[in-house]
Amino acid sequence: MSLLNHKILGEGKPLVILHGLFGSLDNWMTLGKKWAEDRQVILVDQRNHGNSFHSDDFSYQVMAEDLLKLLNHLQLDKITLLGHSMGGKTAMEFATHHEEKIEKLIVADIGPKYYPVHHHTIIKAFYSVPVASLQSRNEADDILAQQIPDFGIRQFLLKNLAREKNGFRWKMNLDVIANKIEEVGKSLNQNAGFGKPTLFVRGSKSDYILNDDLNLIHSIFSDSRLETIENADHWLHAEKPQEFFQIVNSFMC
Repeated sequence: MSLLNHKILGEGKPLVILHGLFGSLDNWMTLGKKWAEDRQVILVDQRNHGNSFHSDDFSYQVMAEDLLKLLNHLQLDKITLLGHSMGGKTAMEFATHHEEKIEKLIVADIGPKYYPVHHHTIIKAFYSVPVASLQSRNEADDILAQQIPDFGIRQFLLKNLAREKNGFRWKMNLDVIANKIEEVGKSLNQNAGFGKPTLFVRGSKSDYILNDDLNLIHSIFSDSRLETIENADHWLHAEKPQEFFQIVNSFMC
């Protein structure tokens, strides 16, 4: 049985955090350490990401099954589950199938609806980097900059670059993610349901959760509410960490 790579911080009531597409548990280390002052925090690398195993299977169903295996291995019940973007979709998929495992659910800047694929530029940029012959991380940054001008996004993406004895490699399973990118946008089963307390958090500058989506959200997540962080985009936890921390903390208490 392949277990997801994970890191456990602190002690107390468990909070499990799932990163988004092209991310890893490292993206949540700063906030995780803050929450770990009062509770146990389990940071997780999803399959085909970070230091977790690679697999040709890549869907929300199998990612939810991965999480169930990990929770059973750690003997965890009654968790608070937090997921951002793709991790939020995994969290929603898990919650609607394993409600008994969850006390509270937090979904960051993603809804249960279908999203058209919009990651072609990033995938193309990844493939433009000759990782086997790279001389430095700066060289990779210069190449990515030709297609991704935003410095912050490039720094996020470059966390996937791992140095080896003879060069570099991508940590994530780029080929499978690229070939199955349609899976990332798939909608939740709209006949599903989850009745435990649920918090959706969106950025005011992001278009991932629109006001028109609220009816669908409430039809599946009957005890849910939405908070908006002003002047934040899709990576709201990185752009406005203090505001995000306070909103989530208030909900968990």
